[in-house]
Amino acid sequence: MKVTKVADPILPLCQRLLPVRIAGLSLGLLKATALELAILAGHVLLYPSGIIQERRGPDGAIPAPGGAARLPAAVKPPVVLLHGFIDNRSVFVLLRRSLAQHGRQRVESLNYSPLTCDIRTAAELLGRHIEEICERTGSDRVDVVGHSLGGLIARYYVQRLGGDRRVRTLVTLGTPHAGTRVAPLANAHPIVRQMRPKSELIQELALPAPGCRTHFVSFWSDLDHVMDPLESACIEHPDLMAENIRVSGIGHLALPLHPAVASGIRQALDTVRPGDASTARTGGLTVA
Repeated sequence: MKVTKVADPILPLCQRLLPVRIAGLSLGLLKATALELAILAGHVLLYPSGIIQERRGPDGAIPAPGGAARLPAAVKPPVVLLHGFIDNRSVFVLLRRSLAQHGRQRVESLNYSPLTCDIRTAAELLGRHIEEICERTGSDRVDVVGHSLGGLIARYYVQRLGGDRRVRTLVTLGTPHAGTRVAPLANAHPIVRQMRPKSELIQELALPAPGCRTHFVSFWSDLDHVMDPLESACIEHPDLMAENIRVSGIGHLALPLHPAVASGIRQALDTVRPGDASTARTGGLTVA
C-alpha cells in the first residue's frame, strides 16, 4: 500500500512568499503547519456537533441524507472510529463520508469522556461498545480506526483484553505506539503520563502477544509534531501482524482528514487477510 501526495493549494502561495533558500523541508514544514492551523480552526467550529452520540439505525447504518437507507452491495464488517485526546467524533466527518461512499454504511463512533484518566478503563469501555455492536448487527468481527490516543486505546483492547477475537483490522493514525516525549508540561494529566516512552502501559504493550489475530496498519507522518520521535508512531512487535505506512507532508491533525490517507484506510479495510473466513450474519443468512 502506498500513500501518495495530492494537489496542495497552499504550495503556490508559500513559493511566492518565501525565499528560495528555505525551500525543501522548511517549505514542507510551513505548508504542514498552515494546513494544521486551518484544520484546527475548522475543527473548533465542528467540535460542538460531535459532543452528543450519533443517531443510528437498528443495524448500525447511518441514515442517508433525505432519510433513505442505502444498503451496501456486500456485507462488510462494521467500522468503529475512535478519536484522540481531548477530541470527539467530529474529527471523522470527512472519513465517514469517504467510507460510506465506498460501501461502508455501518460506521460508528465512540465518544469517551475528556475526563478519562486511564487508557485501560477506556479500552474496557471500547470492548463493551464493540460487543454491543456485534450483538446488534450480527457481525462476528469489526474493523477499528483510531486517531492518536484512540489507536492506543484500541491496541490495548486488542492486545491485552482479548479484543483480537472481535477486531479484524486495526488502523491507527499518528498513534504513539512507543510513547512520545512531546509537551513535557502535560505530564500533569495521567493519560499523558501513560503515553510516555517506557511508561508502565507502553511496557505492557511490549510484552509477548502470541497468537494475536488482529492485523495492524499504522499510518505515521514525517511532519507529525505530536510524535517525538517520529518513528514512535510505528508498531514494532515480533508477535503482531503489523504494516507501517509513512505519509509525507502533513501533520498530526490532518491524518484523519487527508484524502490520500482516507484512500489508504479504505484499502487496508478492504484487504482480504488470512483468517477472514469469519462471517457476518444478516437476517438469518450467512454471507461469506
